[in-house]
Amino acid sequence: MAYTFQVTVDSAHPHELADWWADALGWEVEPSDEKFIRRMVEEGQATEADTTTHRGVLVWKAGTGIRHPEGLQRAPRILFQFIPDPKTVKNRVHLDVRTGEDDPRAVVDRLIAKGARHLHEGNQGPSTWTTLADPEGNELCVSH
Repeated sequence: MAYTFQVTVDSAHPHELADWWADALGWEVEPSDEKFIRRMVEEGQATEADTTTHRGVLVWKAGTGIRHPEGLQRAPRILFQFIPDPKTVKNRVHLDVRTGEDDPRAVVDRLIAKGARHLHEGNQGPSTWTTLADPEGNELCVSH
């Protein structure tokens, strides 16, 4: 049996990091269902402390997800969840962002302008990539 999966990223600021990654990948932040959140609070299944406001919208404090514009059949969901502990060591898993027809250097420059940090350039045979850190220090590689 084959399983599906989502990628989960621990984050001190999950909604802001989801925005950053959605922009970086050309994906979409999942819309918040404010009516559902309000109903959960009214029914006592959640509290006001479980919610926050992000860009003027009521959201779950615990985090949010992003999706490929073509849906889950195209790529797995990425969930950004609130974890108060700061990142302290190198990731053991990271995303490799493939730019397709876009110039990888232009993508790297755009991500750095939006808060990524350059870590190093890599190569193996004919393959080359740039390793960056997102605004919370999570590594990612950008290549063709």
